[in-house]
Amino acid sequence: MRLKFTRKMVVIWLLALLSSTGSLLAQNRQEFSLNEAIKFAIENNINVKNSGLDALSSEARIQEIRGVALPQVSVAGSISDNLIIQRAFLPAKFFNQNASDSDPPVAVQFGVAYSGNATGTLNQLLFDASYRLGLKAAETYRQLAQKNIMASKIGVAEQVAKAYYGVLVNEQQIKLLDLNIARVDTLFKNTQALNKQGFAEKIDVSRLEVQVNNLKAERQNVKNLVELSYYLLKFQMGLGINDNITLTEQIQDIDLDAMERSTVQSSAEFDYNQRIEFSTLQSQIQLADLDVQSVAKLYYPRLSAFANYGYNTGRNRFSEVIGSPWFNSALVGINLSVPVFDGFQKKYQAQQKRFTLQKAQNSGQLLKNSIDLQIRQSTITLGNSLQTLRTQKRNVELAQEVARVTKIKYQEGVGSNIEVLDAENSFRQAQTNYFGSLYNFLQTKVDADKANGKLYIGN
Repeated sequence: MRLKFTRKMVVIWLLALLSSTGSLLAQNRQEFSLNEAIKFAIENNINVKNSGLDALSSEARIQEIRGVALPQVSVAGSISDNLIIQRAFLPAKFFNQNASDSDPPVAVQFGVAYSGNATGTLNQLLFDASYRLGLKAAETYRQLAQKNIMASKIGVAEQVAKAYYGVLVNEQQIKLLDLNIARVDTLFKNTQALNKQGFAEKIDVSRLEVQVNNLKAERQNVKNLVELSYYLLKFQMGLGINDNITLTEQIQDIDLDAMERSTVQSSAEFDYNQRIEFSTLQSQIQLADLDVQSVAKLYYPRLSAFANYGYNTGRNRFSEVIGSPWFNSALVGINLSVPVFDGFQKKYQAQQKRFTLQKAQNSGQLLKNSIDLQIRQSTITLGNSLQTLRTQKRNVELAQEVARVTKIKYQEGVGSNIEVLDAENSFRQAQTNYFGSLYNFLQTKVDADKANGKLYIGN
């Protein structure tokens, strides 16, 4: 049986296929606000994951240090085949009291052909002044690992926020370009009609056609830039390049004045520990101080206990080694080690570590000054960016009004085509300047939040 497909059936089938494909794409598409994008990135970004692995590694290192104080137990065993038994030389009188002193010594074998032993050893640390200090250092090391994770999260939040804002600005720029194209294209078609009626010159039509073409070319460039911005955002979030995402926020939803107010604050209210770099450096200073103290602890004695228990045997035939009785042995003891003189090694080790501590403390003061400078710079830069943005926004409004009035004058025959083109070019340039200043302001806002330690304060 041969089926015949009509054009209507093919159209219905194609529509059904497109509908199902669109539904599948919609299901795979993910929607993100800025905060959701940052949260997703922190959970999936490779750098953050690697920082987490470093923290797990440091935790394992801490448990390794704790294990020093636990009992250390080992078991060993061996069976030996003494191929050639070494001989010991004893005086002849040892075997014959009547032998003279000049008689040669007698070579005697001490040992058997086969020997075996099995031993269990227990060691327990009783006192080590540096051990407790090591536990303190381990806790500080744990805190440092967690702070490194936070530093990675802040870096990811910064990159995601900047990429997110970049997408929003470029998408808004495309929307305005579409409005510009529609407006100029309408003027172009009207001028074509007037030209056909003899009320407009051909050169006027050509100028407007050039304007439309330029706008369309610019739109294509911005469209490509939007696509690139999405790629960058997905990369920062830890998504695949081909993943579909939708941003739920719009440029119009951003309260620029509120963003400025949230950043401006007095330096007296600022806590340096809000900056992860300063908090991390404080942990590093603590570790350096503990490192200095650890050298002093090396002058203390070290006390440990030990116990051994084992069996051994020896036979001249290998078959007798396994079946013959094994004889046990045991011992317990205490080992005390007291450092007396090391050629001043510890003294100079302590000097080196004190210098390292002083450098870390100096770095802390330098970082404070650097943070103060960054806050002042970010506040001033943000204020300047906002002022520039407001100016450019006002320029867009003025240029739009000039373009509107110039178009009306041209349509009423009291203006020239050149004036219309100049007004449109000025309007487009004002829009370009506005979007540039908007993008700059949003990037500056992210930098200001980072300088004030407020960019990311999550876990």
